[in-house]
Amino acid sequence: MTVTGSLSGLPRSSSRPARSARNVPDPVQALLKYVLLALLYLFMLRVIRAVWVETRQPAPSSQPQQQPSGSPLSYEATQLHGTVKAPPGPEKLVGVSPAGVKGREFPLGAELTVGRAPGCAVLLDGDSFVSQLHARVFRRDGGLFVEDLGSTNGTFLNGVKVTAPVSIVKGDKIQFGKSVLEVRKS
Repeated sequence: MTVTGSLSGLPRSSSRPARSARNVPDPVQALLKYVLLALLYLFMLRVIRAVWVETRQPAPSSQPQQQPSGSPLSYEATQLHGTVKAPPGPEKLVGVSPAGVKGREFPLGAELTVGRAPGCAVLLDGDSFVSQLHARVFRRDGGLFVEDLGSTNGTFLNGVKVTAPVSIVKGDKIQFGKSVLEVRKS
C-alpha cells in the first residue's frame, strides 16, 4: 500500500479539487494586504499626530506684555484682601491675535467658556493648541475671573500661567493656546 498525502490515511481523489473557502487570485490578495497595511500606518500616524499636538507647549504670545494694575491674585487672595475688583459695567473680550481671532468680540456675561467644543461661548476652533474646554471667564462678588479648566497647553494672563481662578481687569491680555484676547469695556 502506498502512502497518501491526506491526513486521514484515505487516498485522495484526484478528480475533486482541494476545498477552500474562497478562491481569490494572488494579485488581489497582495493588493488587499498592502491597502490594509497602508490604512494601518495612516491610523498610527493620526494617533501620533494627535498626541503630539495635545502635548506640545505653545510659545507665549509675542505681543508686548502689559502688566495689570495689580499683580494677578487668586480668588482666595482677593477675598482676604479685598483689593482687586473689576469695575462694574459691560465688559467684553476682544481678539488681538492671530488673524483668525483678531477683532472678534465676545460680551462677558455671568460666565462663559473658552475652547474648541461647539458649546463654548468663545469658540476658538481654528487654534489646535486650545483644548475642547480650555478655560472659563466668570463673575464672582462683582469681579471678573479667569480659570483654566485643566487644559493641555495652559492659560496665560499677561504672560503668567493661570493655576487658580485669577482676577482680571480692563486691559489684561489672556492667552488661550496661540489665541490672545484682551479685556475691554463695551
